[in-house]
Amino acid sequence: MKSLLNSVSFSGWIAAGVGAAIVLPTYPASADLLQDVGVGAAANVVAGEVLDNGNVVNNAIGGAVTGAAVSVTHNDKGGVLGVVQDAAVGAAANVVTGIILNNGGVGDNAISGAATGAVVGVTTD
Repeated sequence: MKSLLNSVSFSGWIAAGVGAAIVLPTYPASADLLQDVGVGAAANVVAGEVLDNGNVVNNAIGGAVTGAAVSVTHNDKGGVLGVVQDAAVGAAANVVTGIILNNGGVGDNAISGAATGAVVGVTTD
Protein backbone atom coordinates (compact mmCIF):
# COMPACT_ATOMS: atom_id res chain seq x y z
CA MET A 1 0.00 0.00 0.00
CA LYS A 2 2.81 2.37 0.90
CA SER A 3 4.48 1.63 -2.43
CA LEU A 4 1.25 2.41 -4.26
CA LEU A 5 0.82 5.65 -2.34
CA ASN A 6 4.41 6.69 -3.09
CA SER A 7 4.05 5.93 -6.81
CA VAL A 8 0.80 7.91 -7.07
CA SER A 9 2.27 10.80 -5.14
CA PHE A 10 5.48 10.73 -7.18
CA SER A 11 3.63 10.66 -10.50
CA GLY A 12 1.51 13.60 -9.34
CA TRP A 13 4.61 15.63 -8.57
CA ILE A 14 6.03 14.73 -11.98
CA ALA A 15 2.88 15.91 -13.75
CA ALA A 16 2.78 19.13 -11.73
CA GLY A 17 6.47 19.72 -12.44
CA VAL A 18 6.08 19.14 -16.17
CA GLY A 19 3.09 21.47 -16.28
CA ALA A 20 4.96 24.15 -14.37
CA ALA A 21 8.06 23.76 -16.52
CA ILE A 22 6.00 24.27 -19.67
CA VAL A 23 3.67 27.02 -18.51
CA LEU A 24 5.57 29.21 -16.07
CA PRO A 25 8.53 30.29 -18.23
CA THR A 26 6.29 31.21 -21.17
CA TYR A 27 3.58 33.06 -19.29
CA PRO A 28 4.11 35.63 -16.56
CA ALA A 29 2.54 34.70 -13.24
CA SER A 30 -0.66 36.63 -12.82
CA ALA A 31 -3.91 36.52 -10.97
CA ASP A 32 -5.64 35.32 -14.16
CA LEU A 33 -3.39 32.28 -14.45
CA LEU A 34 -3.88 31.39 -10.80
CA GLN A 35 -7.63 31.84 -11.14
CA ASP A 36 -7.71 29.57 -14.20
CA VAL A 37 -5.67 26.92 -12.38
CA GLY A 38 -8.06 27.03 -9.42
CA VAL A 39 -11.20 26.98 -11.56
CA GLY A 40 -9.74 24.12 -13.62
CA ALA A 41 -8.92 22.06 -10.54
CA ALA A 42 -12.38 22.56 -9.04
CA ALA A 43 -14.25 21.93 -12.30
CA ASN A 44 -12.30 18.76 -13.05
CA VAL A 45 -12.90 17.37 -9.56
CA VAL A 46 -16.64 17.87 -10.06
CA ALA A 47 -16.52 16.38 -13.58
CA GLY A 48 -14.53 13.40 -12.32
CA GLU A 49 -17.08 12.75 -9.59
CA VAL A 50 -20.01 13.06 -12.00
CA LEU A 51 -18.36 10.61 -14.42
CA ASP A 52 -17.02 8.42 -11.57
CA ASN A 53 -13.59 8.72 -13.17
CA GLY A 54 -10.27 8.61 -11.30
CA ASN A 55 -9.65 9.97 -7.83
CA VAL A 56 -10.07 13.44 -6.39
CA VAL A 57 -6.38 14.32 -6.01
CA ASN A 58 -5.42 13.25 -9.53
CA ASN A 59 -8.51 14.97 -10.95
CA ALA A 60 -7.50 18.17 -9.18
CA ILE A 61 -3.98 17.92 -10.62
CA GLY A 62 -5.36 17.24 -14.10
CA GLY A 63 -7.76 20.15 -13.77
CA ALA A 64 -5.00 22.50 -12.66
CA VAL A 65 -2.87 21.52 -15.66
CA THR A 66 -5.92 21.88 -17.92
CA GLY A 67 -6.67 25.33 -16.48
CA ALA A 68 -3.10 26.45 -17.05
CA ALA A 69 -3.09 25.12 -20.63
CA VAL A 70 -6.38 26.86 -21.46
CA SER A 71 -5.15 30.06 -19.83
CA VAL A 72 -2.04 30.11 -21.99
CA THR A 73 -3.79 29.25 -25.27
CA HIS A 74 -7.01 31.23 -24.73
CA ASN A 75 -7.74 33.87 -27.36
CA ASP A 76 -9.74 36.98 -26.59
CA LYS A 77 -11.98 36.71 -29.64
CA GLY A 78 -14.60 34.83 -27.65
CA GLY A 79 -17.66 33.36 -29.29
CA VAL A 80 -18.32 29.75 -30.18
CA LEU A 81 -14.90 29.16 -31.75
CA GLY A 82 -13.16 30.35 -28.59
CA VAL A 83 -15.15 27.91 -26.46
CA VAL A 84 -14.48 25.07 -28.91
CA GLN A 85 -10.75 25.82 -28.82
CA ASP A 86 -10.76 25.94 -25.01
CA ALA A 87 -12.65 22.62 -24.86
CA ALA A 88 -10.22 20.98 -27.30
CA VAL A 89 -7.17 22.20 -25.37
CA GLY A 90 -8.78 21.07 -22.12
CA ALA A 91 -9.54 17.62 -23.50
CA ALA A 92 -5.99 17.16 -24.80
CA ALA A 93 -4.34 18.41 -21.61
CA ASN A 94 -6.53 16.26 -19.37
CA VAL A 95 -6.00 13.12 -21.46
CA VAL A 96 -2.21 13.54 -21.34
CA THR A 97 -2.26 14.26 -17.61
CA GLY A 98 -4.57 11.29 -17.03
CA ILE A 99 -2.17 9.01 -18.89
CA ILE A 100 0.81 10.30 -16.90
CA LEU A 101 -1.05 9.86 -13.61
CA ASN A 102 -2.78 6.62 -14.68
CA ASN A 103 -6.03 8.27 -13.67
CA GLY A 104 -9.26 6.94 -15.18
CA GLY A 105 -10.15 6.19 -18.76
CA VAL A 106 -9.06 8.16 -21.80
CA GLY A 107 -12.62 8.83 -22.98
CA ASP A 108 -13.80 10.04 -19.59
CA ASN A 109 -10.67 12.20 -19.23
CA ALA A 110 -11.35 13.75 -22.64
CA ILE A 111 -14.95 14.53 -21.68
CA SER A 112 -14.07 15.99 -18.28
CA GLY A 113 -11.14 17.91 -19.80
CA ALA A 114 -13.38 19.40 -22.49
CA ALA A 115 -15.93 20.45 -19.87
CA THR A 116 -13.19 21.88 -17.66
CA GLY A 117 -11.62 23.73 -20.58
CA ALA A 118 -14.95 25.26 -21.52
CA VAL A 119 -15.62 26.36 -17.93
CA VAL A 120 -12.17 27.91 -17.63
CA GLY A 121 -12.56 29.66 -20.98
CA VAL A 122 -15.95 31.08 -20.09
CA THR A 123 -14.77 32.34 -16.71
CA THR A 124 -11.69 33.92 -18.31
CA ASP A 125 -13.71 36.32 -20.46
